[in-house]
Amino acid sequence: MSLTGSTMLPLGTQAPDFSLPDTNGKIVTLLDFQEAKALLVVFMCNHCPYVKHIQKHFTGLVKEYQDRGAAVVGINANDVETHPDDSPENMARDARRLGYNFPYLYDETQQVARAYRAACTPDFFLFDKYRKLVYRGQMDDSRPGNDRPLTGLDLRSALDAVLAGEKVNSNQKPSMGCNIKWKPGNEPDYF
Repeated sequence: MSLTGSTMLPLGTQAPDFSLPDTNGKIVTLLDFQEAKALLVVFMCNHCPYVKHIQKHFTGLVKEYQDRGAAVVGINANDVETHPDDSPENMARDARRLGYNFPYLYDETQQVARAYRAACTPDFFLFDKYRKLVYRGQMDDSRPGNDRPLTGLDLRSALDAVLAGEKVNSNQKPSMGCNIKWKPGNEPDYF
């Protein structure tokens, strides 16, 4: 299990556009979230032990913050040829089984992941109401096997600040997880 960290996209970056299918085949776009006070985009997948470690806690966190006006979208950009567990069919199965209450999208071309400079799963990007990046980094310090409790502290602090119209602390730690499984020839040059 190789560990990869976030690229730490520059704060203030405008949210890159996307138009991707969810687990039911419905196309979801960035504009679908234009009324949200905050937008959290998380690159995730089905097979990664770092994603599995946070799934249940993250689903609860999402519900809590959706109720407060935040929108959340999950995006899977992994190559399903090499990682069939991450196929759209398996995404739909996991979304149902885990009770995902947010759109879970498939980035088959990996162009959206490249636009966000996503590097790992999970990789979190929080945008304010103007869709400017205000947070990118870890959910908290918990990792599989490190015995630190899942709290969501870092992500919660950023979400709380955005929803209160306050400045997010710019001292942010990279998310850590499995690298995105790039298709041959799609490997980004930002590593």
